[in-house]
Amino acid sequence: MGKKQFYETAKPQETAILVSVPNYRQSDEQTQEYLDELAFLTETAGAKTIKRFVQKLEKPDIRTYVGSGKLNDIKAFIVEHDVDNVIFDDDLSPSQVRNLERELQVKIVDRSLLILDIFALRAKSAQARTQVEMAQYQYLLPRLTNLWTHLSKQKGGIGMKGPGETEIETDRRIVRDKISLLRERLNKFEKQSFEQRKSRSGMVRVALVGYTNVGKSTLMNLLSKSEVFAENKLFATVDATVRKVVLENIPFLLSDTVGFIRKLPTKLIESFKSTLDEIRESDLLVHVVDISHPSFEDHIAIVNNTLKDIESAEKPVLLVFNKIDQYLEKREQELASEGEEVRPSLDDLKTTYMAKEHAPSLFISATNKINIEELREELLRRVSEIHFERYPNNV
Repeated sequence: MGKKQFYETAKPQETAILVSVPNYRQSDEQTQEYLDELAFLTETAGAKTIKRFVQKLEKPDIRTYVGSGKLNDIKAFIVEHDVDNVIFDDDLSPSQVRNLERELQVKIVDRSLLILDIFALRAKSAQARTQVEMAQYQYLLPRLTNLWTHLSKQKGGIGMKGPGETEIETDRRIVRDKISLLRERLNKFEKQSFEQRKSRSGMVRVALVGYTNVGKSTLMNLLSKSEVFAENKLFATVDATVRKVVLENIPFLLSDTVGFIRKLPTKLIESFKSTLDEIRESDLLVHVVDISHPSFEDHIAIVNNTLKDIESAEKPVLLVFNKIDQYLEKREQELASEGEEVRPSLDDLKTTYMAKEHAPSLFISATNKINIEELREELLRRVSEIHFERYPNNV
């Protein structure tokens, strides 16, 4: 017998270039930070970033988002490196998508489509999948004439994990009917979720909230001794998970909710109404912050603004700064490097406005289990106050 022949069956990883058009008031440092996040989103979606293009403009070009010179640079790079996707750090208008596809002859993905694609990958429950699918259809409806032409030629990859890979769905009426059907299905899920929440309405409810990838799921596993999926990727958790936790005979429900992010698509927020109801109907929010991230203060502001959008900003909040081990490690590296700006010590942070404004603020590492007992004690204190106010005879 001759030698066995082996054939490569794995698909090569898609490649992508990232495009940002900041205004002149945005610093270069902030622009690169935003592109780092876009690169992380791209990696989470399964593609590899091979180039970044930045063009500062007072406002994006109405036709192609970038100017003609930058567009030619992008086109030349695509031809030379056989790029699969061009991913923009903002939302594009339908006409911009059409013009860019005509000029560049590759898939054009804007920020909302990229995030929707990741949600499609992460959604596990029937309800979450339905929520994402409806958001995708709502996003694609005004772009039908622009997107379907290349969908018939390019199957799979970023932006292709959702609906709309058959020619029949180019019909707007069919897509609208599909949205109506999905909305009906979601209404049924929401009624079921409402009944579930009503059945446990007597218990104190605590919701973990925060920017995506701050360690909420790791903390959930630690406090509830459960196995919620946790990964160092954006939007590792899409489905809301609820677990019963008992601290010194005081029971409460702890929910892990979807992470927030800069420029989270509005349609996605609307679609995840029932999931966000876990936040709206909670008695206490545990706002988890990745203190090792250079923009953690911006992340706090983004989460607070999103909480305002879903009418949950007035709830009691326990601010928990996670990943102090990584923060200290980065600070030591800065101390060892001459000329680098050194972050403040944790003691300094504890006495700053953050600790005073959100007293008490806790500083922990969920991964290394640092100061977890302190967190449990504070959670017990806060939950006990609500519990005994609700059930005074249980004192």
